[in-house]
Amino acid sequence: MSDIQTVTLPRPVPVTNTRLRPPKKNIPQTKPERDAVLRFIRAYVEREKPVPPMPVPELRVHAERIVAEGGFAPIYLDYCGVLLNNEMWRETLATIPYERRLLLLPKCLRVEDKCPAPFDEFGLLCKQCGLCTIQDFQEEAERLGYAVLVAEGSAVVMSLIQTGQIEAIVGVSCLPVLERTFPYMEAAAVPGIAVPLLQDDCINTTVDIDWVWDVIHLTAEDKTRRLDLNGLQREIKDWFTVESLETIMGPSEGRTEALAREWLARDGKRWRPFLTVAAHQALRADRKDGPPEDLKKIAVAVECFHKASLIHDDIEDEDFERYGEKTLHAEHGIPVALNVGDLLIGEGYRLIGECAASPAIKAEMLLAAADGQRQLCRGQGAELVWARNPEPLKTREVLDIFRRKTAPAFEVALKLGASYAGQLADVEDILHAYSEALGIAYQIRDDIEDLSEDSGENVIAKIRPSLVLSTARERSKGAQKEAMEKLWRQESEMTAAEVRDIVLDSGTDDRCLKLLESYKEEAIRSLQDVDNANLKGLLRRVIGKIFNDIEIKGWCREFEEKNATPENLVESQIPTLAAN
Repeated sequence: MSDIQTVTLPRPVPVTNTRLRPPKKNIPQTKPERDAVLRFIRAYVEREKPVPPMPVPELRVHAERIVAEGGFAPIYLDYCGVLLNNEMWRETLATIPYERRLLLLPKCLRVEDKCPAPFDEFGLLCKQCGLCTIQDFQEEAERLGYAVLVAEGSAVVMSLIQTGQIEAIVGVSCLPVLERTFPYMEAAAVPGIAVPLLQDDCINTTVDIDWVWDVIHLTAEDKTRRLDLNGLQREIKDWFTVESLETIMGPSEGRTEALAREWLARDGKRWRPFLTVAAHQALRADRKDGPPEDLKKIAVAVECFHKASLIHDDIEDEDFERYGEKTLHAEHGIPVALNVGDLLIGEGYRLIGECAASPAIKAEMLLAAADGQRQLCRGQGAELVWARNPEPLKTREVLDIFRRKTAPAFEVALKLGASYAGQLADVEDILHAYSEALGIAYQIRDDIEDLSEDSGENVIAKIRPSLVLSTARERSKGAQKEAMEKLWRQESEMTAAEVRDIVLDSGTDDRCLKLLESYKEEAIRSLQDVDNANLKGLLRRVIGKIFNDIEIKGWCREFEEKNATPENLVESQIPTLAAN
């Protein structure tokens, strides 16, 4: 495997107890559910236009209406009230300079039995040990200019509000501090956004990290907050019907082109063309009229490259199903599929060449696409060389394949959008670092999902380089390690259920989830020096959008049983609106 290099692992992800402790019962249990509530409330605010500051009784009336209209469980009343108050203040907070804001963090985010930080009269003095998320939040907020307090006491906060030193508050807690300061904030009309914790008990709690990062970075300069990414993604998906492709690409000629268009129109999340269009929209000077018509050619070109790679990958990996249907070569034979894949690559370059950009921009885009194609083939080539004589791969070797096989597609998509906006030279290095971390995280997520209980046996029928399998081999011992060695050499008849048992017993599940979070954090950190607020806001939001639907199934059964015991089903400590 001389073709495989090593990659540097990101700093360890903060230690948390998310897997061991149940979430609050009066907030939605999963991130997709929480996002659905948030979308509904944003639409409600847009429609009703409630004006802050709003006293608790009035806030409760609106929250009750939201629960009723949205069909949400009544137990979510308080959560809806919190989100409603957040959304009313969101745009106002965005206009307030960072240096006039306070970030209020609870000490219960720390890992209590390992935290070395002392306390003074203002709260916890973080020692930057990296064991929890407090360090990351505090470092980034202070870099931006925030004042930061890690404390439960509200006296200091009240004093800061009364003296006018603080004009806005971002609070992360189970809200007892905000509850005590709410009358002062309302009287002073101080904007406040609260991010609820995900567990109770006021010890070793966790929070939605993406949510906190988004709120911390809110700024009026970031116009992507007003760019409807969900709507944009839906619009882009509409470009990939057979009829739309005929309009964008021109009429097809012959059966080969018809097959190529049909394959291009098949299912897919369209992340890559979405990134192209979103990057262009973030960097262009004027976004009032939506994406320019000719940008569709660039977006379709990106998807042409991607779908061609899938055709070739399916042949090389001997996969016979994709999107719940037969792969192209399983349906039409390998020669036809190879030719369709080659045609799609040519179509991608044709569309770039035909777009209404200057010759210099066209050359820049073509070079970026060609370089991405070369990098992808190198990564796939390393995997194919390994497959001829399969041996266990180290974790770093697997990550290097991910870096070269998955990351380039994201990078090409972003670079083409930036180039078409005429801004690539200013952001090229940042897009490279961001795409590398994002691509690795994306592939780790796929590996995790491949071993969920509903994934079937296909994942082990033909082994490919997998972070989960390499980590399980490295962490297992005795007979289990021998079994994983045989599996890597394709000398084993283990079932997927048996592999999952080894994954659980060795702690591989936790390790892979932490690596996933680490690379997401690395992608976030790559944006620290981005000067363009639109681009920074976009790329930050993309991370949350791509990973907001992750739900790991089939790994946590022993923890689910433990969490179902009465002593772990604690009552929520969020103050109720009804009680006020």
